[in-house]
Amino acid sequence: MPQITVLPHPVLCPAGTCIEARKGAFLCDALFRSGIALEHACEKSCACATCHVIIREGFEALDPASDEEDDQLDRAWGVQPTSRLACQVVVRQQDLVVELPRYTINLASEHD
Repeated sequence: MPQITVLPHPVLCPAGTCIEARKGAFLCDALFRSGIALEHACEKSCACATCHVIIREGFEALDPASDEEDDQLDRAWGVQPTSRLACQVVVRQQDLVVELPRYTINLASEHD
Protein backbone atom coordinates (compact mmCIF):
# COMPACT_ATOMS: atom_id res chain seq x y z
CA MET A 1 0.00 0.00 0.00
CA PRO A 2 1.21 3.51 -0.71
CA GLN A 3 2.52 5.51 2.24
CA ILE A 4 1.37 9.08 2.82
CA THR A 5 3.66 11.18 4.99
CA VAL A 6 1.84 14.16 6.46
CA LEU A 7 4.18 16.94 7.52
CA PRO A 8 3.56 18.54 10.93
CA HIS A 9 0.67 21.02 11.12
CA PRO A 10 0.22 22.99 14.36
CA VAL A 11 -3.47 22.09 14.76
CA LEU A 12 -4.43 19.17 12.53
CA CYS A 13 -1.35 16.97 12.98
CA PRO A 14 1.22 18.55 15.34
CA ALA A 15 3.74 15.71 15.21
CA GLY A 16 3.22 14.79 11.58
CA THR A 17 2.39 11.20 10.71
CA CYS A 18 2.79 8.45 8.17
CA ILE A 19 -0.30 6.54 7.05
CA GLU A 20 -1.11 3.82 4.56
CA ALA A 21 -3.74 4.41 1.92
CA ARG A 22 -5.52 2.08 -0.44
CA LYS A 23 -4.58 2.52 -4.08
CA GLY A 24 -7.55 4.25 -5.73
CA ALA A 25 -8.69 6.02 -2.56
CA PHE A 26 -9.11 9.76 -2.46
CA LEU A 27 -6.45 11.52 -0.41
CA CYS A 28 -9.12 13.37 1.57
CA ASP A 29 -10.73 10.08 2.65
CA ALA A 30 -7.38 8.54 3.61
CA LEU A 31 -6.63 11.56 5.81
CA PHE A 32 -10.06 11.39 7.48
CA ARG A 33 -9.71 7.65 8.17
CA SER A 34 -6.43 8.40 9.92
CA GLY A 35 -7.99 11.02 12.18
CA ILE A 36 -6.76 14.11 10.36
CA ALA A 37 -9.75 16.47 10.26
CA LEU A 38 -8.96 18.32 7.05
CA GLU A 39 -11.54 21.00 6.25
CA HIS A 40 -13.95 20.19 3.44
CA ALA A 41 -16.72 22.77 3.30
CA CYS A 42 -18.26 21.41 0.08
CA GLU A 43 -18.39 17.78 1.25
CA LYS A 44 -15.75 16.73 -1.31
CA SER A 45 -17.54 17.96 -4.43
CA CYS A 46 -14.75 20.21 -5.80
CA ALA A 47 -16.81 23.33 -5.11
CA CYS A 48 -14.50 25.08 -2.64
CA ALA A 49 -10.80 25.14 -1.84
CA THR A 50 -10.82 24.26 1.85
CA CYS A 51 -9.16 20.85 1.38
CA HIS A 52 -6.15 22.43 -0.35
CA VAL A 53 -2.92 20.50 0.26
CA ILE A 54 0.59 20.83 -1.11
CA ILE A 55 2.14 17.65 -2.49
CA ARG A 56 5.83 17.88 -1.55
CA GLU A 57 6.81 14.49 -3.02
CA GLY A 58 5.02 12.24 -5.50
CA PHE A 59 3.22 15.02 -7.40
CA GLU A 60 4.43 13.80 -10.79
CA ALA A 61 2.74 10.41 -10.27
CA LEU A 62 -0.73 11.92 -9.78
CA ASP A 63 -3.32 12.36 -12.49
CA PRO A 64 -3.41 15.98 -13.70
CA ALA A 65 -5.85 18.39 -12.07
CA SER A 66 -9.08 19.05 -13.93
CA ASP A 67 -10.01 22.54 -15.10
CA GLU A 68 -12.62 22.63 -12.33
CA GLU A 69 -9.99 21.83 -9.69
CA ASP A 70 -7.62 24.44 -11.12
CA ASP A 71 -10.41 27.03 -10.93
CA GLN A 72 -10.99 26.22 -7.27
CA LEU A 73 -7.26 26.30 -6.49
CA ASP A 74 -7.19 29.90 -7.76
CA ARG A 75 -9.15 30.73 -4.58
CA ALA A 76 -6.97 28.81 -2.12
CA TRP A 77 -4.59 30.41 0.37
CA GLY A 78 -0.86 29.90 -0.25
CA VAL A 79 -1.09 28.01 -3.54
CA GLN A 80 2.13 26.39 -4.75
CA PRO A 81 2.95 24.77 -8.12
CA THR A 82 2.26 21.37 -6.53
CA SER A 83 -1.02 22.35 -4.82
CA ARG A 84 -4.03 20.09 -5.18
CA LEU A 85 -7.45 19.61 -3.61
CA ALA A 86 -7.36 16.50 -1.43
CA CYS A 87 -10.91 15.62 -2.52
CA GLN A 88 -9.68 15.27 -6.11
CA VAL A 89 -6.37 13.45 -5.58
CA VAL A 90 -6.60 9.72 -6.22
CA VAL A 91 -3.85 7.80 -4.46
CA ARG A 92 -1.83 5.71 -6.89
CA GLN A 93 1.10 3.37 -6.25
CA GLN A 94 3.53 6.24 -5.51
CA ASP A 95 4.19 7.30 -1.92
CA LEU A 96 3.27 10.92 -1.17
CA VAL A 97 4.55 13.62 1.16
CA VAL A 98 1.76 16.08 1.94
CA GLU A 99 1.82 19.49 3.60
CA LEU A 100 -1.38 20.85 5.11
CA PRO A 101 -1.41 24.62 4.67
CA ARG A 102 -1.63 26.69 7.84
CA TYR A 103 -4.76 28.55 6.65
CA THR A 104 -7.80 27.94 4.47
CA ILE A 105 -10.16 30.34 2.74
CA ASN A 106 -12.71 29.83 5.54
CA LEU A 107 -13.01 32.84 7.82
CA ALA A 108 -13.98 30.54 10.68
CA SER A 109 -12.84 27.05 11.45
CA GLU A 110 -13.94 24.32 13.84
CA HIS A 111 -10.28 24.10 14.91
CA ASP A 112 -9.87 27.74 16.04
